[in-house]
Amino acid sequence: VTLVEAGGGLVQVGDSLRLSCEASGSTASINVMGWYRQSPGSQRDLVASITMGGGYTNYADSVKGRFTVSRDRDKNTMYLEMSNLKSEDTAKYYCRANLLFPLPDSGGRDYYWGQGTQVTVSS
Repeated sequence: VTLVEAGGGLVQVGDSLRLSCEASGSTASINVMGWYRQSPGSQRDLVASITMGGGYTNYADSVKGRFTVSRDRDKNTMYLEMSNLKSEDTAKYYCRANLLFPLPDSGGRDYYWGQGTQVTVSS
């Protein structure tokens, strides 16, 4: 499974931004996709996640009411709509795909990361 994020950039406080994550490869095995973010010197934290089947969502408290995660199953793409951005939202945002089961010859690996996209919110 390969994940490619896009949509990051430099914005102002209060602005909106939309990130996308396109999955390719064995996409039928993806169960849940999620957005994580990491600032320098900090751990990578979950921002939002969505199940590919039922579209059930989960959000970090810090982004509830401001961020919306969605997915387009036909395009194998997950989105993150971010509004009312704050300076503390500045981070590198990573896409992650959790699989129903490890792929053959994967050594038991059941999740994959994208390369990340930088979001910088300037005041």
